[in-house]
Amino acid sequence: MRLIRLYLDLDLTPGVELDLPSAQARHAVQVLRLDRDAPLVLFNGDGYDYPARLIEVGRERARVLIESRGDPEPESRLDIHLALGISKGERMDFAIQKAVELGVTRITPLFTRRAQVRLDGARLDKRLEHWRGVVVSACEQSGRRRLPALEPALELETWLESPHTGGLLLDPLAERALPALSAPASGLTLLIGPEGGLDPREREAARCHGFQGVRLGPRILRTETAPLAAIAVIQALWGDFRQP
Repeated sequence: MRLIRLYLDLDLTPGVELDLPSAQARHAVQVLRLDRDAPLVLFNGDGYDYPARLIEVGRERARVLIESRGDPEPESRLDIHLALGISKGERMDFAIQKAVELGVTRITPLFTRRAQVRLDGARLDKRLEHWRGVVVSACEQSGRRRLPALEPALELETWLESPHTGGLLLDPLAERALPALSAPASGLTLLIGPEGGLDPREREAARCHGFQGVRLGPRILRTETAPLAAIAVIQALWGDFRQP
């Protein structure tokens, strides 16, 4: 039986009873159809799971008893920051979801010259809130107990000017392959463009700010495939895919 995990933006303490927020209560009762005494796991991003049990169930109300606190989530040996050109709808959702499942620790959406999506004001706020929901859902599914940070969306040029120490630019025209690089000390930033990739001026600007072009192989990957393949290779080479 699959154990249900729910994210709550609340303090969680063993021995305490609490009512699930309305959205989570409806999901537990109406979607998952959980009954009284059903076990579930709560987490709030502090690095722990909190095994709990439903003690009251109504049409749109669910009350739980937090029974204990689990072991802390092991710290990853590699901090992976994904800086990703904003792409259309489901492509961006898919890339964010799978990047979270693969262990990325931070995501920065970037507006680039070839981006087919332009957002500002309330539309941007709504999209960022949607992406946060994608991050939470991916953590619930994958068992992560810490939420990756979703940074504010920025223009690529603005982001490049912010303090950082460079990173890797995924570029199918690059001479060096990702597995040929030396292991990073503790973390890395991975920069990937939207549909159509970064244009030549953007790639040159990234290199001027310390980014090294790398390729994955002989094929050009779609914008939603490239970050997943790259993160999987990075984790296998240097990250927590190597941990027992």
